[in-house]
Amino acid sequence: MRRARFMIALTLFIGMLLTIAPGAFARDDGGQGSFGETNDKQITDAMFMVIAFFPVVIVILTLIQSRLEKRKHARMDAARARQANADWRGGW
Repeated sequence: MRRARFMIALTLFIGMLLTIAPGAFARDDGGQGSFGETNDKQITDAMFMVIAFFPVVIVILTLIQSRLEKRKHARMDAARARQANADWRGGW
């Protein structure tokens, strides 16, 4: 059943691509794209933004992961402290 759903989704996706793709080739804009006519400075600036984007994303995701790891270790230390305390063990 899972394979059938995957095949149906893949078939629909490929069908959609084959339907949309000819429209992209039929445009009469001289190959300029949606941004219009560009020069070297615009391309260089755009590529510098792409180069800067990835380190910024890596730093942000690393900070998020380190914060989550710190919380996980704090929870583990608290659980270990509760285990060591006789009041939290329960029983008579």
